[in-house]
Amino acid sequence: MTVVHLTEHAPAVSVPLPDAAGRAVAASRILDTAAPDPYRTGHWTLRAGSKVGAVSLPVPGGDPVTVRITPKVPIARLFFLIGYSLDPRGWRDGDVEAGDHDELLPALAHAVERQVDRALRQGLLQGYTAVEESALVVRGRIREAEQIRRRFGAALPVEIAYDEFTTDIAENRILRAAVERLLRLPGVPQDVRRRLLHQRVRLADVTPLVRGQELPEWHATRLNSRYQHALQLAGVVLDGSSPGHVAGELRIDGFLFDMNKLFEDFVTVALREAFRGTDRTCRFQDPHHLDEAGGIRMKPDFVLYGPDGEPQAVADAKYKAEKSGGYPDGDLYQMLAYCTALHLREGHLIYAKGNAPHAAHRVRHAGIVLHQHALDLGRGPADLLGEIRSLARQMAAGGTE
Repeated sequence: MTVVHLTEHAPAVSVPLPDAAGRAVAASRILDTAAPDPYRTGHWTLRAGSKVGAVSLPVPGGDPVTVRITPKVPIARLFFLIGYSLDPRGWRDGDVEAGDHDELLPALAHAVERQVDRALRQGLLQGYTAVEESALVVRGRIREAEQIRRRFGAALPVEIAYDEFTTDIAENRILRAAVERLLRLPGVPQDVRRRLLHQRVRLADVTPLVRGQELPEWHATRLNSRYQHALQLAGVVLDGSSPGHVAGELRIDGFLFDMNKLFEDFVTVALREAFRGTDRTCRFQDPHHLDEAGGIRMKPDFVLYGPDGEPQAVADAKYKAEKSGGYPDGDLYQMLAYCTALHLREGHLIYAKGNAPHAAHRVRHAGIVLHQHALDLGRGPADLLGEIRSLARQMAAGGTE
């Protein structure tokens, strides 16, 4: 099996790959660049973008090729961003443990297995699920319309519906699906794989999810509180799972996280938490129009509304690092449009890395100040959240025109 190791947003590299394997990687569209190397026969030029994770791609007439994309941020920090975005009030540092693994796939598999093990220590959760079936004995209620339609007046069998108290519920199905997803991936350490197999045995009586179907819904309650961390992490694995079919009916197994989306989710959730308990309202991806006719739509990542219901601040999260020439000017133009449409004096662009923690630009003839903030994702969780709270105070101090 061919294994390709890449790093997110790193320079393109020339990798020895058979043509069939290279075409499979290109068809998956998981990389920003995947093309034959014009200078080296039998090599492909590959470059990863913002997606991180691991996928296994089938190669016609050959062994599968595995692509592993490592994030630039430490694994522990990545898990913090994920965990806090999912449950900011229930999150605690160390809830998601990566073990001694430095790579994303082994660390995630370890974390999922540990959380599933904790969830199942008191046994499988049970709940009521609706069942409709044909039976020789009446149980629950008779589905009269179905009985007439299917049985034409016959007394037996009877079409019935009832609620069954069972372990075959959404929560257990999701855990089993996440375990099986990880077991299909090469690169999971043997000790972790062995423990995952044990968890699958514990969930053997649960109906497996059909590939391609949407995940069943679950709702946090007092009864499933011991499951909630495991379900959230399982959801990360399954929501980030690669689609079953992509271009050319190529079937792939794996999971991918989009760091752009992950960073945006973390920043907006952390800002919302910073304003919790105040008289202000926060909205994500808030729809607005730039023009009076309503033809030019825009959705800022984060809009803060004051007590009077009017916009008070706007922010956009950008998973970008500042280069020698600065951040892209297009980001400033976009924020200027937001400020103009929302009638704000200030706008805030929040980046993942920068040469300085803060820069400000006053727009000529407009009086609008565009702020560029750089977070340090290398800092500890408490320090990083402190940066967000400081930014929130600055946003609250701004005002409208």
